[in-house]
Amino acid sequence: MKPPRAANRRHLPTSPFKPPADAPPVERFAVDDQVVHDQFGLGVVIGVEDDVAVLVDFRPRRERITAPYNKMTKL
Repeated sequence: MKPPRAANRRHLPTSPFKPPADAPPVERFAVDDQVVHDQFGLGVVIGVEDDVAVLVDFRPRRERITAPYNKMTKL
C-alpha cells in the first residue's frame, strides 16, 4: 500500500488552498497509566518502548500497541 501523495508534496505559498495540517503530537504513556482502547477496552500500561510502542495489559490478554496511538486514550 502506497502512502498518500499529498504527504510528500510541499505547499506553495501562492496556492489558494490551505496548507495541510500538521500531524498531532504523539501521546506519551508511562507505566501504570490507565488507558482505554477502541477494540480491547480498559487496560493498564505495563511497559513503554520510547516513542515506538507500549505494552498494555487488557486482562486476560496483553497487547503491544504501536505509535501513533489513534485508538487508545489515557484516562
